[in-house]
Amino acid sequence: MDGRSFTSSRVRGMALVAVLWIVAALSVMATGLTATVKDQIQAVSAERQGVEAEAIGDAAIDLVLQQLLVGNTTVSSITISNVSYAGQEVRVEVAPLNGLISLNDAPEPLMAALLQVAGGLSQGEAQALAHAAVEWRDGIPAAAGGAGSQPRMFETAQDLLLVPGFTYLLYERLAPLVSADLRGASRVNPLAAPPGVLRVLAGGNTGRVDQFLSQRGGGSAAPDFSGLAPAFMDLSGSNMLRLRAFVGSGADKTTILTRDVALDQGHAYGVPWRDLRRWRQTAEAEG
Repeated sequence: MDGRSFTSSRVRGMALVAVLWIVAALSVMATGLTATVKDQIQAVSAERQGVEAEAIGDAAIDLVLQQLLVGNTTVSSITISNVSYAGQEVRVEVAPLNGLISLNDAPEPLMAALLQVAGGLSQGEAQALAHAAVEWRDGIPAAAGGAGSQPRMFETAQDLLLVPGFTYLLYERLAPLVSADLRGASRVNPLAAPPGVLRVLAGGNTGRVDQFLSQRGGGSAAPDFSGLAPAFMDLSGSNMLRLRAFVGSGADKTTILTRDVALDQGHAYGVPWRDLRRWRQTAEAEG
């Protein structure tokens, strides 16, 4: 084989290798693009299912609210309604919002108990931060760098981060247990309280909370309140409610729509209630 033939064969071989590399690269790109498109299609499909489920949940919650208003019903404990809408059975849970701790009304000892039990602070740290939060709320100048002495309102739970000493981690722990919408609710209704709030009322005694939840969930007419701090309890109902609609969305998913609603405050909006807050979550279907 002469030199020119060898060189030509070498060039052809290098060209073939280059072509193979290009083909391989294009295959990788095509595979990645296909996977991306599939992911986007799945995301769009999941969002569409979530939006459809949210619309059904909204309608189911509105029907429950209408029933409460027609019956002039005062809700003082957690109730469950099953609503048929658009061919689906929707479970709607209704609870008075005073099962949560009011950021704008809770006394300092209750705030300290919240910070110690739910926030994980020591007793001294909890008392100091509770004092700072109440000072900030009540407009003590020293609590806001001398900015003024006008009382403030917590507009959202995130406003806790404006209080000196509050961290984001602490806020995340407390946010599910508090409300900035309640007014005049210095105490908590244990018949509507979530487990985290009950732990605060029980001073962190998980066994006592489990016992109470078992009695409450079993429909006991008079659950045993012993072990829960009586100074922090009030069994009255509220015109502010938290409603949660559980809607099947897909074979193995449940969309949970949550709405905090104030009754008899929405006539200007065309309905006799006003939505305070709302959010949507997706969870694995039960069973």
